[in-house]
Amino acid sequence: MIDVKAYIDEKLKEGTIHFSLLDPDPAKLTVDNAKIIAKRMQKAGTDGFLIGGSTGVTSESLSDIAIAVKEATGLPTIYFPSDVHAMTDEVDAMLFMSIVNSNNPKFITHYHAKAAPFIKMLGIQTIPMAYIIVEPGMTVGRVSEAKLVKKDDVETAAGFAIAAEFMGMKLVYLEAGSGADTPVPPEMVEVVKMNIDIPLIVGGGIRTPEAAAAAREAGADIIITGTFVEQCSDDSLLTAVVKAAKGI
Repeated sequence: MIDVKAYIDEKLKEGTIHFSLLDPDPAKLTVDNAKIIAKRMQKAGTDGFLIGGSTGVTSESLSDIAIAVKEATGLPTIYFPSDVHAMTDEVDAMLFMSIVNSNNPKFITHYHAKAAPFIKMLGIQTIPMAYIIVEPGMTVGRVSEAKLVKKDDVETAAGFAIAAEFMGMKLVYLEAGSGADTPVPPEMVEVVKMNIDIPLIVGGGIRTPEAAAAAREAGADIIITGTFVEQCSDDSLLTAVVKAAKGI
């Protein structure tokens, strides 16, 4: 298994990281397609893979996709939690994620307490992360019952991020939602980054080199692309987005 936190820390010394997000819902992604996409993204220069989705994920589908991605690329696989009942030790690590602006305490700590003993038994590396959902939020905003942070409310976003660092989180993730029409505004990214000393992840709605570059230049340490990765058939565009995200 790869020590994912150490891997991230080392990669960040080189600059901004790019991770690809794959949704293991069997209705959306097959094992064969996962291998194809993973190889394409490795060639494009991605640094690793998050695996997870808001709905339809099972332990079996999660395991199958994690194994397929590792076999295809050898790059780190990180579980992006979907459901307390979906778990596997086939991933290299998991984001122990608290949706800090959810209106439902289940998504802040309660599901975590339910899953934690099983995660410990499996021996999965956990990386504590605060997940802040920004409008439009898309499916994850609805499913998690989030009180969405408005795009122009940088103070609230920064407040959540600072509180997360004070509580010991190792990562902060600003999320506009998979398939969002626009990404998290660069102004919000910049203000949040200025106020924390832990790595900042930005994802949702990033599907052009310009959007990726804007997030990086605003201060994102890790940039995530998901829906775009699964839907784009243009290898040159995939490479352009990854290079823009990493500033190379």
